[in-house]
Amino acid sequence: MTVASQVQGLLISLQSIDAILSSLAVKTKEREAREAFHQSALKTRTVIKEIQKRKGQIEFEEPEYQQT
Repeated sequence: MTVASQVQGLLISLQSIDAILSSLAVKTKEREAREAFHQSALKTRTVIKEIQKRKGQIEFEEPEYQQT
């Protein structure tokens, strides 16, 4: 398994976590909990964007992704 494929698995997991947090934010009635879920989802999205950038760098650097 390449590093890029491991990073892709991480991205899928993070996207799942984001979806769960967003769903909880919508379903939760308590205002403070709803806000906490929403803030956590926003932070997760920031991490996702950073990991996506890093995945692009890895794919550029790893030889199996380079066309010959």
